Amino acid sequence: MKDTDLLISQNDGEYAVKVCGRANFEYAVPLRELGNSLAQFKAIRFEMSECQAMDSTFMGVLSMIGLKARRCGAVIEIVKASDFLRKLLRDLGIVKLFDFVEEFTNAPAEWINAGGKSDLLTTAETVTEAHETLVEADSSNEAKFSQVIEFAKKDVERLKNDK
Repeated sequence: MKDTDLLISQNDGEYAVKVCGRANFEYAVPLRELGNSLAQFKAIRFEMSECQAMDSTFMGVLSMIGLKARRCGAVIEIVKASDFLRKLLRDLGIVKLFDFVEEFTNAPAEWINAGGKSDLLTTAETVTEAHETLVEADSSNEAKFSQVIEFAKKDVERLKNDK
């Protein structure tokens, strides 16, 4: 992951996240940290015009934030998503969590780099939680991801025991 692949902006309870390149599990860790830090927020917008693809871990973390936004009544938008990205979200049954728009309503003035390497335990925990969320968001994902969840949980336990 380059230093500028995941950028975050925050202003008065409204967040913007700019995703560039291939959004994978490396992107998911700082995004999960952002999601976990959000108690109450007004809106979160994901700028995806430069995003080429997303893996299931990243989409699981998007779903976590989407479900959290739904619970607290926040706006959650995906801005400038390609047809390919929309199809990925649709195929996992999570497209319903997001509003799709073509422009920012309040374009961010300043972005903060959210990239960086995470330790193996945090990554394994993120993979586990992301895939469990995909199943929570759409039960048909259980067949697709039950083995991923099982392996990721074993990784988490192994890494905890190695400490």
